[in-house]
Amino acid sequence: MAVNRVPVLKRCRSLDLDPIYLGIDKKSNRQSKRANKKMSEYGLQLREKQKAKFIYGVLEKPFRNYYKKAEKMNGMVGENLMILLERRLDNVVFRMGLARTRQEARQIVDHKHVLVNGKCVNIPSYLIKAGDTIEIKENKKDSQRYKDILETTSARLVPDWLEVNQETLSGVIKELPSREAIDVPVNEMLIVELYSK
Repeated sequence: MAVNRVPVLKRCRSLDLDPIYLGIDKKSNRQSKRANKKMSEYGLQLREKQKAKFIYGVLEKPFRNYYKKAEKMNGMVGENLMILLERRLDNVVFRMGLARTRQEARQIVDHKHVLVNGKCVNIPSYLIKAGDTIEIKENKKDSQRYKDILETTSARLVPDWLEVNQETLSGVIKELPSREAIDVPVNEMLIVELYSK
């Protein structure tokens, strides 16, 4: 499995991204070396794509596949792409507050702690549907890990399209997210322009 080993704060600086979007509560005081340089149009488009890939933890090939899938769907391609990324199981676990970061959410899914509609799913890229029930396995619920996670994430806002019960570590997908409900600072139109060249 390919893993990006670049330090998170360094990557956030280079992409001009606030680490809070990754669930990381740290700040970097350093300035990016390229902070005042003017960027070309292609550079801006590429940065938006890298930002989306970095936030959701997706590599190039799967990201391109999401884009192809978004093109085939009805509606705006950019919005469809963001909705597909938001529907990933690891992202939904993060949004529900069952993980501190998306990387931790990915690990929780990988380690077979998550049930979707009563079935164990260990594929982080699994796309959830409206009406799906997501919960942590019964034998993992009492572990210290989840008590620590809930302590950290209890103040985090849960999106309107999710209904979460923190007592039972479970939640229901009320509806699929709309672009307005996704608070990720990515301009998806630049990604569409980049891929349509």
